[in-house]
Amino acid sequence: MISNNKTASFQKTSEAKSIGLVSLGCPKALVDSEVLITKLKNLGYEISPSYETANAVIVNTCGFLDSAKIESLNAIEEALTENGKVIVTGCLGAKPEIIKKAHPNVLAISGPQKFDIVLDEIQKVVPIKKLPFEAKIPESFIKLTPQHYSYLKISEGCNHKCSFCIIPSMRGKLKSRPLNSIITEAKKLVAKGTKELIVISQDTSAYGLDLGYEETNVNGKNIKTDIFNLAENLGDLDVWIRLHYIYPYPHVEKLMPLMANKKILPYLDVPFQHAHPDVLKRMARPSSKVHDLEQINKWRSICPDIAIRSTFIVGFPGETEEEFEYLLDWLDIAKIDRVGCFKYENVEGARAQDLENHVPEDIKNERFHRFMSKAKAISEEKLKEKVHKNIPCIIDKVEQKFLFCRTQWDAPEIDGIVKVTNPGGTFKSGDIIYVNITRALAYDLEGKVCQL
Repeated sequence: MISNNKTASFQKTSEAKSIGLVSLGCPKALVDSEVLITKLKNLGYEISPSYETANAVIVNTCGFLDSAKIESLNAIEEALTENGKVIVTGCLGAKPEIIKKAHPNVLAISGPQKFDIVLDEIQKVVPIKKLPFEAKIPESFIKLTPQHYSYLKISEGCNHKCSFCIIPSMRGKLKSRPLNSIITEAKKLVAKGTKELIVISQDTSAYGLDLGYEETNVNGKNIKTDIFNLAENLGDLDVWIRLHYIYPYPHVEKLMPLMANKKILPYLDVPFQHAHPDVLKRMARPSSKVHDLEQINKWRSICPDIAIRSTFIVGFPGETEEEFEYLLDWLDIAKIDRVGCFKYENVEGARAQDLENHVPEDIKNERFHRFMSKAKAISEEKLKEKVHKNIPCIIDKVEQKFLFCRTQWDAPEIDGIVKVTNPGGTFKSGDIIYVNITRALAYDLEGKVCQL
């Protein structure tokens, strides 16, 4: 796989046909890339770690924000320059006219999850003679993440019509996977060494809605297909279970006892986006009680250890100074543990670009920095509370002097780390150790291995 962020290298024989892959965008797109690579291996192709050794290159694009479109178009240009034979798929592929205008020489274009189309095009461009003795079928799903954690995608698409988002037009309405299919995949991943399963989708808490929450038999018991039953069954696998992209519907409260009882991690990734009612109305966000502080307090009363992560948009069209200050005050009260922030960008095809009173870029920048300053202060305050405590951490990376770990309140790549002095020994990635926290920084912690 060819990527700035993720690399996967495979042995390549002189006779094999080799395909390169560039994967851009979110974890959900990364899972799509894992599916593609697995299917390519099933057909007998090898996966090239470089443009030079690839017979053709697939670019799995992102197309949500204009900045992401530019990144995708630049990646396509690089692949064309370095290799020449390029097939484009992914979210930006849902708008082929944009790609064709910029790069008319691409061989084929398809939207997200159009795996069969991509494979058909690859076999046209790079024909392969596949006989039973020529290609080994992979024993398991091919992962692009480190062995000790895996993304588990439970559904595709979204039923919401947020004014700033075009995901439903690219990926369609909610399509939930069968409950047993997800549990079977999770068990296989755990058997292969996964220590942390990160549950993802466009709308994780709506899981099963499109299936009418149908009953299905799991381990001899009939249960409804919903996020609670899925989380409870995943919690039986004795690994870390982390939930991402949870819309805060009322039924999310049912997950809190699972967190309090350590069935799943006390971590909730909730896309709040804003707090002011008028901004939320312009955003066309679902649920009128999305930002109810009483709801957040209820979660914390059931599971005091819970960490809440969220992302917010500043400078949304029409956002006034009063509305922005309302958001800052709300953040002060809510004290969200992990915070990300985006400056509003127009997205082609999204209704928000047609709203009145767009916020000037200099004001967006100023609000972004004020918001992140507030978020940083909250993070510093929260992390200081962890100093001198012994906390379970999962090891992501082992170096001679240090172990780089994460707490149960930190997701890989987007949250903080714990830098731990390496006392020597046989530590490896995926080990869960107890760490005595000795220092708190703005977003990260430092500590030493402790014996309990």
